[in-house]
Amino acid sequence: MGFDYAPAPESRAIVDIAPSYGLFIDGEFREAADGKVFKTVAPATEEVLSEVAQAGEEDVEAAVAAARRAFTSWSALPGAERGKYLFRIARILQERSRELAVLETLDNGKPIKETRDVDLPQVAAHFFYYAGWADKLAHAGYGPSPRPLGVAGQVIPWNFPLLMLAWKIAPALATGNTVVLKPAETTPLSALFFADVCRRAGLPKGVVNIVTGDGRTGAALVAHPDVDKVAFTGSTGVGKEIARTVAGTSKKLTLELGGKGANIVFDDAPVDQAVEGIVNGIFFNQGQVCCAGSRLLVQESVRDEVLDALKRRLGTLRLGDPLDKNTDIGAINSAEQLARITALAETGEAEGAERWSPACELPSSGYWFAPTLFTGVSQAHTIARDEIFGPVLSVLTFRTPDEAVAKANNTPYGLSAGIWTEKGSRILAMASKLRAGVVWANTFNKFDPTSPFGGYKESGFGREGGRHGLEAYLDV
Repeated sequence: MGFDYAPAPESRAIVDIAPSYGLFIDGEFREAADGKVFKTVAPATEEVLSEVAQAGEEDVEAAVAAARRAFTSWSALPGAERGKYLFRIARILQERSRELAVLETLDNGKPIKETRDVDLPQVAAHFFYYAGWADKLAHAGYGPSPRPLGVAGQVIPWNFPLLMLAWKIAPALATGNTVVLKPAETTPLSALFFADVCRRAGLPKGVVNIVTGDGRTGAALVAHPDVDKVAFTGSTGVGKEIARTVAGTSKKLTLELGGKGANIVFDDAPVDQAVEGIVNGIFFNQGQVCCAGSRLLVQESVRDEVLDALKRRLGTLRLGDPLDKNTDIGAINSAEQLARITALAETGEAEGAERWSPACELPSSGYWFAPTLFTGVSQAHTIARDEIFGPVLSVLTFRTPDEAVAKANNTPYGLSAGIWTEKGSRILAMASKLRAGVVWANTFNKFDPTSPFGGYKESGFGREGGRHGLEAYLDV
């Protein structure tokens, strides 16, 4: 008999969302030069949360100029002094983590237990980690006196708004760069909240600037001639456009793009543990994760056993109010993303794959998609090739380790993979053959600020996190 869960909502009263927000430039909030605004919406309810300034080219120009002015004094500070600011930011983030978790859940749609227990602890950990590096750059392996690049233009996605901000801003500041950051159009609120954190930490004006807007704002930032470094996390298509924009310039570029990760389950894997890893790999954050394990490769001899256990587990997932602490599956981030997921799932059915979802009542308002898996999938199916970026799992089978490697690598992407087996020698042998930037063994979606993250092929280039994450912001 299953448990009955009473509602356990986290109060949203802890967050004070202003009716409107401006751009954060040179330490102050200001309206867009042309007065344009856009609305940010709660995906779970379609409620308008706030009105946000739409930055144009004039605003981007002002933000980059502020960052350039601040660079001279910021880069001249001793590393230990820069580290103090990062430590302060990290502590303020910890102190206000509950408030930020609720804000992120409201604006993004992901469950509160993910923002509370995963996102916010990782955000603070990244600032603490890079604060420690700030006075040790001469010992990082990039020469005795590595220099910062200058102004970093950073564009982040909507799936982990605050965590991607931390991945970008923390190493940039630690190495002496200044920043102009453009958050995603659908999730700007936590970045604007972070601007206030910077002010409370006493960060000098102009060191961090935040310009909100759509793709036009990001394009203006990337193309600005006084930006020395571009860092982008998002779709492969946009990443290619950015690469073309900066080609032929002196800008340094890192791209963390899409993925189609393979989660490989061998016949000796502990089934219950593997099922938890499969669920975490594809249904965490509603599958809106670049490194999601969206392809399950299961050894043929245990296919039925794994699928039966997986379906039982999916039947226990709770979909609904993201602010409810019992919720496992939250809302899809936007109507546009929901339409893409829906279209690709329908394509899977049209191409002959068998679709299955647990009994699931979807809320009447908001953007929702039931956890879904497809069986009878071949390498030729669209759902096995294209990144869906939603709670949709494609199940394929293999007989031998070589076949598993061939199928796992048969993708234009190369961001992540998972291996489930009791044999350590098999894990090492498989990991050396998989063309993926991150390979997890008997786990999935585990992150740490000390570990580098990045991809191969159309999943991008460069690494974020760890000592390797410093290199992207240093003249080496």
